Amino acid sequence: MHPSSEVESLRPARLIGLLALLALGVGCLLVLWPFLSALLWAAILAFSTWPAYRFLRDRARLSPGFAAGVMVTAEMLLVGLPIVFAAPTSREEVEALRAQVEALLTAGMPGLGAWLAGLPYVGDFLRDWMAGFAFDLSGLANLLRPYAGTIASAVLTVLLAVLSGVAELLLAILLAFFFYRDGEAMAQRASRMIGRVGGARAQRLLVLTGNVTRGVVYGLIGTAVAQGILTALGLWLAGVPQPVLLGVVAGALSIFPVGAPLVWIPAAIWLFVEDRIGWGIFMALYGAFGISSVDNVIRPLLISRGADLPLLLTLLGALGGVFAFGFLGLFLGPVLLAVGFTLVLEFSAEAEAQDAAVEAAETAPAPRPDRDAG
Repeated sequence: MHPSSEVESLRPARLIGLLALLALGVGCLLVLWPFLSALLWAAILAFSTWPAYRFLRDRARLSPGFAAGVMVTAEMLLVGLPIVFAAPTSREEVEALRAQVEALLTAGMPGLGAWLAGLPYVGDFLRDWMAGFAFDLSGLANLLRPYAGTIASAVLTVLLAVLSGVAELLLAILLAFFFYRDGEAMAQRASRMIGRVGGARAQRLLVLTGNVTRGVVYGLIGTAVAQGILTALGLWLAGVPQPVLLGVVAGALSIFPVGAPLVWIPAAIWLFVEDRIGWGIFMALYGAFGISSVDNVIRPLLISRGADLPLLLTLLGALGGVFAFGFLGLFLGPVLLAVGFTLVLEFSAEAEAQDAAVEAAETAPAPRPDRDAG
């Protein structure tokens, strides 16, 4: 048989093989699709905490499986303990919280007028001005009663979303065990495959993706620690009960764009209800200009340092990623912008180099003919 006819006969078989391989890949993706988000979280978690795992494995001389188990156990405790402590521990605490909310709705802030009157120079003016506002919120229940079903459905939806997120996080921590134990082999296979398909540029983009991911994680952790400490300090100064616990809760919630205000705003309202107007105003100003400013400064700085991105692109990537992809967009947004920004810079540099080479070739003097020739 002629070689060309043999090649022609192999083409249909090769095409069928490629189609079968594509169908296999789509089938695997469909099987893993329900767990794709948890798998991505597990990979991000294992990658960002890999130095701690490597310390346990190499320095502490633990086996890979045992070191992975220690990491997973520690992460379970870090996630589970704040949830346990944040929940009301007794019926009396729940009843006290309900009574304070009821007092806010029925009595409003009775001490606000007297406190304003005690201010020098502007106290009487502010008291008379505030007298025109009705702080009696007793009619709020009647106003909201027709929408009780909608409000209950919204609250249930939020609760189910929170529970689903917690369950997905716990599943991601469990899956991270396998990324810890087999992570090096996975990374080597992925690096070889990407390098074979995309070459050296793909390898650089892979390293860039890792740096961006690590920068986002460090930005989240730095923001959580800073906002937790500042919240606990402000609550302690204002005399709010359980400042350390609420600081931990604020730090845990700070991974969301509006997490920490869910702690210090109710604390400021509680201070107003308790007729501690000065400390309530302090808590509101401290939270708005102190605690919340951390989210706008520390997180973008840490992320941009790991991503080697302009600060504006980092901030837009994090915020836009959340709107486009949900919470996972905190990582996907900066990663996509970093990869795109790097490709634009590389293509621009290549185009400039080619233009410079062409210009140099055009302006170079023509070689002179050899007079001795001939």
